[in-house]
Formats: sequence, structure tokens, C-alpha cells
Amino acid sequence: MGLYVQLVNHGVSDEGMRMTKENVRGFFELPHHEKQKSAQRPGSLEGYGQAFVTYHEQKLDWNDMIFLKCHPPHARNLDLWPQNPPEFRMALEKYSEHMRKLAEAVAKYIGMALGIHEEELDLLAKSFGEGSCQVRMTCYPACPEPERAVGMTPHADATGITLLTECGNVAGLQVLRKDNCWVTVLPVPGTIVVNLGQIMEVYSNGTYRAPDHRVVVNKEKERVSIATFCNPSPSLPVGPSPQLLAATGLPPIFQTLSSSEEFMQRFYSRKLLDAVPFIDSLKL
Repeated sequence: MGLYVQLVNHGVSDEGMRMTKENVRGFFELPHHEKQKSAQRPGSLEGYGQAFVTYHEQKLDWNDMIFLKCHPPHARNLDLWPQNPPEFRMALEKYSEHMRKLAEAVAKYIGMALGIHEEELDLLAKSFGEGSCQVRMTCYPACPEPERAVGMTPHADATGITLLTECGNVAGLQVLRKDNCWVTVLPVPGTIVVNLGQIMEVYSNGTYRAPDHRVVVNKEKERVSIATFCNPSPSLPVGPSPQLLAATGLPPIFQTLSSSEEFMQRFYSRKLLDAVPFIDSLKL
């Protein structure tokens, strides 16, 4: 199974979490025409709509979703940021800043666990502090036939670090174990789920794997979650850690790309139905 943990003592205040959850729930409770004011533009993932829709007959996930770029501030498309509920923008801005700082700390601890130190460790942590954050807020409505629908298709995140907040106590996230069994991640109040992305899988030279995960839906209850996708600075090369390779004496199993920007460009340019998983296309 890949690396995910439920983080306590994360430093995000209860009030900040409560305010964000209330405003996200409030957005999904708005009438459809109001949510459509933030609708995605053609060819873009940002805004209110569905992710990775590429052909007309495609079976869509059972969810309602809005995806917004939050950091760096100049990347924000405020035309797509909801003005209802009235405190939504302020809550999201503060929340995403907390997540950016948390990702910086998590990256540093992961580097320390790998035995990275001094300049390389500082560069890794600083890169996440200067990197990008996008937030996907998702509502999974109650589904009359949950066995015939999927809340979110199985996948691994092609990010650096994903931070997930549950807006209630309804389970839905499942992670794939090594024995190909799906394990439900039970919500724990006040925690943030840390889910490693494929950029960090490459950096750890496969020591830590980005877990395959999916979302199942509930027959009686809706579920609302907030996922923050954190990436290192666009200029940071993405490849196995030089210190890790030197310390272990192992050969790199992934190629080194010039930047995280190139990494994400490759990810978004791939075909949705490619038979080879994206991470495998980077292997040497």
C-alpha cells in the first residue's frame, strides 16, 4: 500500500477548519444556477464541473465538484471564485495558506525519514513553501444504487503531496492494498489525511509509493471533502534524491525531469485511456 497517514496536531485551528467546511458545504447547497456562475471554461479543469471529461459518452463520476487554483496568488482566477456564500473566498484563502505551510512541513519530515539533510532538505522544504496549491472541493450526493456508481474513479495523485479534509463523518475514501483489496479510510474528527503523490514517489526512488485510491458513495448520506494538491516550485527538478541514491547505492528507477512544471505537463498531455500508468512511463 502507498503512503497515507491521518495527521493530528497539524496546527490548523479548529475555527479555521470549521469556517472552511461551513462555506464549502454552503456552496454545494446553492441552487444549480448560482453554482454555474463558477462553471469551468472549455478546455479547463478549473471551476465548477467535472474533472477529465474527454468524450461525450464518458461515464461520469457521481459527484459535484469545484476546483480552484489558490497559490501562488497570481495564479488565481477570481472570476471562478464563488461570491456566495459571502465568506467563501476569505475562508478558502486562509485555509489554502495553512495547507501550503503544512505541505512544507510534511515534505521536510518525509525528507528526514529518507535520510536527506542539509542543503537538499532545505531546498525540498522551501520548494513546497514556494510551490503551487490547488483545492478541489467535492460533494458526493447520496446514491440510490451505490453499487452501480463510483464517486471517484481509481487513480493515484500526480502531485507532490495531497492534504484531505473530511467535512463530516461519512466514510468514502478507499486505498488499494498490496493484495489488491480496497481499504476504507475511516474519518477521524480533526485530522487531515496526508496522501503522497507521484512527484514524491519519484523523489523517494520508489521508497514511498503514491497510493491508488478511489471514492465509493453512500446510499443514504452525502459526503463532502476538501483535497489540497501541493506541488514543489515549478523550477525544481523532479527525479530521485541524489543524497538518497548516494546513501543507498541503488540505481535510479525513474528518470529525472528538468522541473515539476515539465512533470505536470507530461501528466496532463497523456491520453486518459493510456494502458501504461503515468508513473510507469517515467521508469528507466
